[in-house]
Amino acid sequence: MGVNSNRVEDFSSHTGSTKTTILKIHNVCPPPKKTTFQKLKHRFSEIFFPDDPLYGFKKQTWCKKLVLGLQFLFPIFQWGPEYNLSLFRSDVISGLTISSLAIPQGISYAKLANLSPTVGLYSSFVPPLVYSFLGSSRHLAVGPVSIPSLVMGTMLSESVSPVEEPILYLKLAFTATFFAGLFHASLGLLSLGFIIDFLSKATLVGFMAGAAVIVSLQQLKGLLGIVHFTGKMQFIPVMNAVFDHRKEWSWQTIATGFTFLLFLLTARHISMKKPKLFWVSAAAPLASVILSTLFVFCIKSKAHGISIIGHLQKGFNPPSSNMLYFNGQYLALAVKTGIVTGIVSLTEGIAVGRTFASLRNYQVDGNKEMMAIGLMNMAGSCTSCYVTTGSFSRSAVNYNAGAQTAISNVVLAAAVLVTLLFLMPLFYYTPNVILAAIIITAVIGLIDYQAAYKLWKVDKLDFLACVCSFFGVLFVSVPLGLAIAVGVSVFKIRLHVTRPNTVVLGNIPRTPIYQSFNRYREASRVPSFLILAIESPIYFANSTYLQERILRWIREEEEWIKANHESTLKCIIIDMTAVTAIDTSGIDMACELRKILEKRSLQHVLVNPVGSVMEKMHHSKILESFGMNSFYLTVGEAVGDISVSWKPQP
Repeated sequence: MGVNSNRVEDFSSHTGSTKTTILKIHNVCPPPKKTTFQKLKHRFSEIFFPDDPLYGFKKQTWCKKLVLGLQFLFPIFQWGPEYNLSLFRSDVISGLTISSLAIPQGISYAKLANLSPTVGLYSSFVPPLVYSFLGSSRHLAVGPVSIPSLVMGTMLSESVSPVEEPILYLKLAFTATFFAGLFHASLGLLSLGFIIDFLSKATLVGFMAGAAVIVSLQQLKGLLGIVHFTGKMQFIPVMNAVFDHRKEWSWQTIATGFTFLLFLLTARHISMKKPKLFWVSAAAPLASVILSTLFVFCIKSKAHGISIIGHLQKGFNPPSSNMLYFNGQYLALAVKTGIVTGIVSLTEGIAVGRTFASLRNYQVDGNKEMMAIGLMNMAGSCTSCYVTTGSFSRSAVNYNAGAQTAISNVVLAAAVLVTLLFLMPLFYYTPNVILAAIIITAVIGLIDYQAAYKLWKVDKLDFLACVCSFFGVLFVSVPLGLAIAVGVSVFKIRLHVTRPNTVVLGNIPRTPIYQSFNRYREASRVPSFLILAIESPIYFANSTYLQERILRWIREEEEWIKANHESTLKCIIIDMTAVTAIDTSGIDMACELRKILEKRSLQHVLVNPVGSVMEKMHHSKILESFGMNSFYLTVGEAVGDISVSWKPQP
């Protein structure tokens, strides 16, 4: 077959008409030769550095490279030189706005992790400062969040009681935070963020919804005034604990809790309906804390049924670097808790950052974000903080309040610092039921039933992954629910890899286009040809299946021909346009299939193998057994050329 050779042919089309046409046949060429080192270098860069982070450093002076390096490591140097008073005014307003939400949430979420409210507030002080220098998002508001707090509290309390061994529990919490940060920073440094992609959106929708339900049910302890409650996080034990301790229900607590819960939900509904009134939802938690504290203080002699926070120590927390637990029987627990909470917190933080970046049309560097979140958690573990990440609710408030840069996080940290130094005694009479109401209001937004319905309409397998994740969290446990979510995602990948799609192609009349029969009803069979398309790479995991499926297509085609008295099947064309890769098992399968078809007197033709596939076939000597006349660039050329070869020549 010559390159760009023109052939004048006489052949009958499958519509029955005879015509003369000029058919141009093109060779299928292997890619340019590369050394093994060049191939590995290209593959390595595509896997770990798809965005080419060093592109901006090319052809620059050393001075310019130094500036670019500082901007690359510390994004604050990118926007810092252009910072002005107008931007600062916007950042101060947004920072003070999110602090009104972050302070009560910090106290509340610390309770989920079985930690002191002071630790929760401190976690809204140090990490935002670190992130403001290292983070690439302008709107991400960092601090404690509900689901990682719940995961940490659940996993640690299963082995160590926060009541009986508070010092050991605190050490493990700080150590888990350190390992979560180390996990984040390692992913960012090695550009391994694709690991997080195993948590698909479908599984995250189910996981978040299940965790939100469990978190809400756990708050029934505070909402009903129950003193003795289960530490388990499954649906059945929690509901059993609620009804087994009915005698402990306090009507004062129930009345107070549901009143403020209604107030918080109403404020949230107003902000959702009218985004310009975002400040209503943002200010509602702090307003609830102030009003409920004043209410309990005024009736303290009659409020015996309402439990309160009590004394909170003001001032700086001591450094906790000496409390990190690096040896002992609970080290494995700390590492496991850190990795699990790290996965959950990193997924939420990256998703939130990218969401708000897309609204303002700028990019968030995933690797930089992982480094920033990792380093702020490592720094936090040494300064009495537990695991933190970007919060969706606080980031939404930050965005709507007009934040322009990460300085809003600095303002947030300053507001929390003032609270830690001077305002802690004011929380003495704050009722615990308010914290429960704040948590319920915050996590209820994680139940995205519309996304679940969309999954059902679009992809039933994704919906199954969502449901498995949801019920896994609800009835098994939060960590195992996360494992189920990952397992379902891996199963879905394996299903697509091991059972790839194959379709039969037909010709669109009066065109050289060949498409699937299932998609295009006008597509018609080409007599004596069976044209198949494989829509996936060919690996060891699917090569046997593909061979069996192709032979089945041939059998079904021959049965159809026999039933309809059509022309005998002579040629099998396999369109490899969508086969992006092949391994040795796939090559062996192609050779074996060719031998089977030769024994059955069927011609075997391959169409448009991509460069890497063609290169491997060349190195494996398969081209010698096939012959270059078995490769074509398009299906149309293959059908035209082979049809002509069957015609008796004059």
